[in-house]
Amino acid sequence: MSFGLLAIVLGAVWALEGLNYLTNHLMSDQPVWVAVGGGVAVLGLVLIVIGMRRREAGRQQA
Repeated sequence: MSFGLLAIVLGAVWALEGLNYLTNHLMSDQPVWVAVGGGVAVLGLVLIVIGMRRREAGRQQA
């Protein structure tokens, strides 16, 4: 779940840089970074959901 949280934060930063809300000379106003950042953020959300399901399954077995 920690990797999922990190991926959400990193993806959000990349998307904001791609939208030119955070300025960075290499990534500012580049639509590709919006797509990559959004994809990484969604992947992070999926990792968190998987982690929560595994945690819940472990509690039910114990």
